[in-house]
Amino acid sequence: MKILIENLKNNNLKVTPQRLTIYSYLYHNHIHPSAETIYNNIKDQNPTISLATVYKTLKSLKDSGLVQEINVGEDSFRYDVQITPHSHIICTKCNSILDYFPKENFIDDIKANISKETDFELNSHQMYFYGVCKNCLNN
Repeated sequence: MKILIENLKNNNLKVTPQRLTIYSYLYHNHIHPSAETIYNNIKDQNPTISLATVYKTLKSLKDSGLVQEINVGEDSFRYDVQITPHSHIICTKCNSILDYFPKENFIDDIKANISKETDFELNSHQMYFYGVCKNCLNN
């Protein structure tokens, strides 16, 4: 819990019970949950929290760089506390999301080529791979 509090303070975010509960949930559950999933899993321990508070807190955490937002299509978003550069693999059947950390850093090569070819100074990226997970293949 101490590291979470430090992360919030280091990013100029006030440490509130709601913010700490949401950030802690993300930190301890690497399932890439939606705002609704987070709300449904924390509302019992924090009965005064609202879904609107969850959305506002996620926006604050995203804007400060403590979480990343994953667009899974049709205005549906999931959240990831893992902010080191990585890609996501999304199952097109069950919508599960896995983190993918490539052994070779091919993403740096892609970014360098894009910058060279377009004269853009890239400051972020998101890369998604889509397929069917093992569980869905077996069912």
